[in-house]
Amino acid sequence: MSKIEKLSIALTPELAAKVREAVQSGDYASTSEVIRDALRGWAQSRNDRAATIAYFRRMIAEGLASGEPRERPPLDEFLKAARARLAKDRAA
Repeated sequence: MSKIEKLSIALTPELAAKVREAVQSGDYASTSEVIRDALRGWAQSRNDRAATIAYFRRMIAEGLASGEPRERPPLDEFLKAARARLAKDRAA
């Protein structure tokens, strides 16, 4: 069995009530289970955020490495041409 470390935490009355409600509803067997589940969710959220930041940093670096920007038609012209191509493809 893994080693367990006991910690003491302070919660606002509202959070403490939510923890007690989770146990009383039968969703969790103990307050410790509620806190462990909450910490797992927090850790996953942090990991997801770090992965998202890393992804966008890679995309920015890729964009910067792709060279100088080129002129493009205005968005409304681009969309009009794309819609025309789509309509032509659907008609074929």
